[in-house]
Amino acid sequence: MTPEEFKNIFDANFDEIRNYIFYRCGDKELATDIAQESFLKLWEKREKIKLTNIKGLLFKMASELFINQYHHQKRTRKIVENIGFDHHDYSPEEILSFEQLKEKYESLIEKMPDNQRVVFLMSRIEGLQYREIAERIGLSVKAVEKRMGNALNYLRTSLISEN
Repeated sequence: MTPEEFKNIFDANFDEIRNYIFYRCGDKELATDIAQESFLKLWEKREKIKLTNIKGLLFKMASELFINQYHHQKRTRKIVENIGFDHHDYSPEEILSFEQLKEKYESLIEKMPDNQRVVFLMSRIEGLQYREIAERIGLSVKAVEKRMGNALNYLRTSLISEN
């Protein structure tokens, strides 16, 4: 696929792909990001792709990216929901401080590299042991330990540097 062919495909399909995702999520920015990422993937795989049924391929890629994003947000929401405390026993300042920390934590989990986030959430949300995580995602236990260590270090250093 030449750059000119890619440009023509982009011009002919971008709005339709973005609208498809927008109808699924209701978020214009997210829909635009996913549509752009779909075309980026298409460009990266241009050598292996035949020019027949490009539109169908783009819809499939966009749909998969949207589903991955949805699952990521769902996991993040679940972990944040599990972080809570009884507001009745705390002052307004303590409640505000907790809410700010909770928002920061949620933001950091979203920004965490995918490989670390998956291991971290499987451990913290699902309560899986490293061996179980390794079996599920096809890694060695040592690789899972390293990713978890990196995730915890990322959270620790990010939280400390903000304060």
